Amino acid sequence: MQIGFIGVGLMGGPLARNLIRAGKDVLVFDLSEEAVKRTLAVGTTGGAAAKVDDLASCDIVFTSLPLPQHIKGVVLGDGGLYAKMRKSALHIELSTIDPGTANELRTAAEALGLGYLQCTLGKTPAHAEKAEEPMFIGGDKALYDANTDLFKVIGLPNYVGSVDASCAVKLISNMIGMTNLAVLAEGIKVGDKAGMDRTLLLELLSDTGARSFQMDVRGPWIAADDYAPRFGLDLALKDVRLGLEMARAWELDLKAMEAALVYYKNASAEGYGKEDCNAVAKVVGK
Repeated sequence: MQIGFIGVGLMGGPLARNLIRAGKDVLVFDLSEEAVKRTLAVGTTGGAAAKVDDLASCDIVFTSLPLPQHIKGVVLGDGGLYAKMRKSALHIELSTIDPGTANELRTAAEALGLGYLQCTLGKTPAHAEKAEEPMFIGGDKALYDANTDLFKVIGLPNYVGSVDASCAVKLISNMIGMTNLAVLAEGIKVGDKAGMDRTLLLELLSDTGARSFQMDVRGPWIAADDYAPRFGLDLALKDVRLGLEMARAWELDLKAMEAALVYYKNASAEGYGKEDCNAVAKVVGK
């Protein structure tokens, strides 16, 4: 089996490396030569593709790209990869995208005799590197069952049913997480007004109902005014926006998350887009 992998950045890179570490035949494509070299360095069974079309003969192609339009640009249309892949090949899409895009991809793939699975990811690049990344997989159950062993090489697979469900789990996770981060920043702002030491405040709150993943991970960074890039604010903005677009399409009005979206839009407009998403705390603190 030959596996193709398009996009070996923060999330895609660790997953591709897990495949190579397991001795799988992996052909890698990325616009970053450095990212490709870093990925191939972990073993001897990986190779670099000069262009996307080189992956057309692969049995399985993974994509891990930033935005829905990037994925569609790679695989759709007369010049896209779908038109060149062999019948019965499988596309496994790893990116955080909306259900509308995922269903468009699935429909296009199936029309050409290809398989399609949506596989969104639940935690961080560090978890991905250790093959401990939760994977929320939706699509044809028979395709999932046939590839369960492969999924177990790169993470912790969970079959969630439909393509819609796969997208929704990740978008719900990110909407809740990013809203929690905005609320955490507001709480720290109140603590500042009370004259509290931020580290002490977080220590006390950690034994209350205020505790969250964002508090445990990002709270200490905010307390230390550490906004080093870890997950780009504009990517967080994209995820919350996509999630709310999904909710609105389903006639849901998520007022708290809509309010958080405003914070992320304002932070991006103020030039923090290339910084870590907890830079939203700078905007909250003003």
